[in-house]
Amino acid sequence: MIVPLGASCCGHQASGSLVCRPMTTPPYQPGYPQGVSDKSKVVAGILQILLGTFGAGRFYMGDTKTGVIQLVVSLVTCGIGGIWGLIDGILILVNGGVDGQGRPLRD
Repeated sequence: MIVPLGASCCGHQASGSLVCRPMTTPPYQPGYPQGVSDKSKVVAGILQILLGTFGAGRFYMGDTKTGVIQLVVSLVTCGIGGIWGLIDGILILVNGGVDGQGRPLRD
């Protein structure tokens, strides 16, 4: 639809003839059901087991806050905090988890 000068379109002030299109839904990710992450729980778990001292699995999942905390704990404890990453990786493999947007990880 054409919007005349000074009218509002989609919440914005029109500064001339403006073509206003209806809002569309977000793009669909082919291959994955909606609401499921594109990140794999197997990859996240193995990264967390092997490189959990650095929070690699959490960074992969998009959970940067927990990844940074794991890294800092490991540095402060001279690597002993890496046990947290090992246990976390096993739990991700067994129970799954969620990515940074709260969607469950795919199998």
